[in-house]
Amino acid sequence: MGLFGNLFSKTQQAKTAPKERTPLTIKVGDIVTFDLRDYEVVGKITYRDGGYEWFGYQLVEGHDTIWLSAEMDEELELGIYKKIKLPVTKPYPNELTYENKRYYLEERGTAMVTGEGRSANLQGIETDYADYSDEDEKHFLSLESWGTEIEASYGYPIEAYELKILAGSK
Repeated sequence: MGLFGNLFSKTQQAKTAPKERTPLTIKVGDIVTFDLRDYEVVGKITYRDGGYEWFGYQLVEGHDTIWLSAEMDEELELGIYKKIKLPVTKPYPNELTYENKRYYLEERGTAMVTGEGRSANLQGIETDYADYSDEDEKHFLSLESWGTEIEASYGYPIEAYELKILAGSK
């Protein structure tokens, strides 16, 4: 191979495409398209409770922020969440009411957290969490304690085909 052949082959090798992303491998800097809007992934939280692991991705488009929840139980479970104001104290109750609808406790526990991007300050923190669902399991409430503050989110399930993930890096 001549001089130009060596030069061009090295250039081609340097331009390898990023790996394809799934909802369980999203990284900060990726772009997630959902509901005809492109969101940048600006934060990622990894939760671990015993041997179980799940992810929360902070997605931003303009001034709008949503959270994508992803976990692999017996099958891939995805949800979209938005922060809400809901006065709750510990211990978490077995039932909550939000917008005139009742939600029932599904599970609660304590998870170790690692954060990336805007969530990097959460490195090594523990959070007490509780997950609630309505009777039809079509809407969810999520509670997480961060120090003395309890953050509440309202969400609903989505399917993987509703997301398009564009890798922002390798």
